[in-house]
Amino acid sequence: MTACIVPATLRDLSYIAANLRPEDRAEIDCQLDHWSPALLALTALQGFAYVAELDGNPEAGFGAAEQRSGLWIAWSWGTRRMKRCVPRITEFFHTVLGPQVAARGAWRVEARALAANDLALRWLGRLGATQRCLLPGYGRNGEDFFLYDWTREGWNHVSVSKTTGTEAIAAGADDQGRRCQGARGGIAG
Repeated sequence: MTACIVPATLRDLSYIAANLRPEDRAEIDCQLDHWSPALLALTALQGFAYVAELDGNPEAGFGAAEQRSGLWIAWSWGTRRMKRCVPRITEFFHTVLGPQVAARGAWRVEARALAANDLALRWLGRLGATQRCLLPGYGRNGEDFFLYDWTREGWNHVSVSKTTGTEAIAAGADDQGRRCQGARGGIAG
């Protein structure tokens, strides 16, 4: 089973959001007062948004969106099968998503994770994020979160000179996604 990365669609993200693994549902529940799978999916389509598929089925959504000039927020959530996609998402993050965000002038990319979500905390560390601080009571019911970030100064693997080919890299990822066949028959248009 190989994970394929494809551009996100509302349909795929809605499916993933409706079938979230418990850790991701808990993290979303304590950050948003009222949400639905369709609303979460629609919000995720801002900025860069991708889906990891296994056997043609959408299993994880991830991406980054600009909050203001130079500040981006990275996000990810998935189904119970997301763990199988993590190695491919990690590779894609370093080769495509990171350079895309850097090419858009990001100085800082932030991610927040529920302090009780050990999987997310470990993965953010593997992605090269720096744990900056505890956010006590950040959740709507008083849950603690950790703030992680990547800054331009810390992006040893992403230099501005390397980001000039970002469009070609992204196009290559799209082409790879078109070759992924499975239950859905490839990318939905």
